[in-house]
Amino acid sequence: LPSSEFCALYLRCRSHCCYPPVNFVAAMTSSQKIAVLGGGAFGTAMAAHVANKGFQVSLWVMETEVSKAVNEQHENTSFLPGIKLSPKIVATNSVEEAVSGAIAILLVIPTPFVGQWVAEHHTQLPTEVPLVCCSKGIEIQSLRTPYEILVDELPGKYHRMLCVISGPSFAKEVALGMPTNVTCASEHSRVAAQVQDILSARHFRVYTGSDVIGAELCGAIKNVLAIASGASDGLQFGADARAALITRGLAEMARLVVKKGGRASTIMGLAGVGDLVLTCTGTLSRNYTVGRQIGEGKAMDTGMAVAEGVKTSLAIRRLAEDLQVDMPLCNAVYQVLHEGVDIKKVLGELQDRPLRSEEEDVFASDFIQTASLFRTKGTTG
Repeated sequence: LPSSEFCALYLRCRSHCCYPPVNFVAAMTSSQKIAVLGGGAFGTAMAAHVANKGFQVSLWVMETEVSKAVNEQHENTSFLPGIKLSPKIVATNSVEEAVSGAIAILLVIPTPFVGQWVAEHHTQLPTEVPLVCCSKGIEIQSLRTPYEILVDELPGKYHRMLCVISGPSFAKEVALGMPTNVTCASEHSRVAAQVQDILSARHFRVYTGSDVIGAELCGAIKNVLAIASGASDGLQFGADARAALITRGLAEMARLVVKKGGRASTIMGLAGVGDLVLTCTGTLSRNYTVGRQIGEGKAMDTGMAVAEGVKTSLAIRRLAEDLQVDMPLCNAVYQVLHEGVDIKKVLGELQDRPLRSEEEDVFASDFIQTASLFRTKGTTG
């Protein structure tokens, strides 16, 4: 089936019987294609995941040496070395070739380049298939999230097929098929459900949600907080300090999410606490590693500056100021990275702030309300 007919049939199944006929997606995978646009570590990992599900995969990469390595060695030696890739993954330097006939498109372009990339290539994108944004961060100049960039830069005919993927998912672990849970958030529930069924596997569980703002902001803020967590560990402040930092970081997340129009309850999900705990404790996290190196006394260098949280701290600082949101931990990271303030001085100032009630936080009050609702109605995981 052409991709547009596949999607139309799929959506009719969802609307009439909640789920497609048994094994509908599985039966189609061997002859259907997924396009992954972006050949970095996570793009390659997602390509590996959908290929292992049985889909044909077209992986668009910018670098000719990457496409050559993927096609000839079945390995992305530049961005995800050591992971053998399925022969079902075919790399290309042509966007048109990558998206032709695809039943879903995963966009994994680094956030600073999403706007420019879309402006150059959007005419080559089909309009009737899901466009799944896997990028995380905030554009420094405009303070837009990747989803907001797509809405602004893409013609309206694309908007109803947009969604985002967020949650605790290290590229290496996804590529190796290790158990992973993520959230697919979309303003259009049928699209989120479609992507859920396409991407889900026993080792890769996809939940759906509608809070795109919350999911994206959590995915950006957690990188800044991971730098703080790494710095705390680098200074050997101990597990108590790390736990407190993660908890108070969740409160900062909630304040910004709610002020920007998202829901505080998102903080309790995979995109919030799930991704934050992973990034603040996992040694595979570049942001945690950078923070730990700073805590150990190492000076910032160009290699450390590539961590997403370094640039995101600039955007979070500006966004918090614009929205008048108190984010002391994120601001401390900004001060250390961009103003050269001594890390011990900043941490001391954090501890010396006026004492207050924890119940004043929007996060705490929302959690209490949510917990009360669950006790009344019950819930399943």
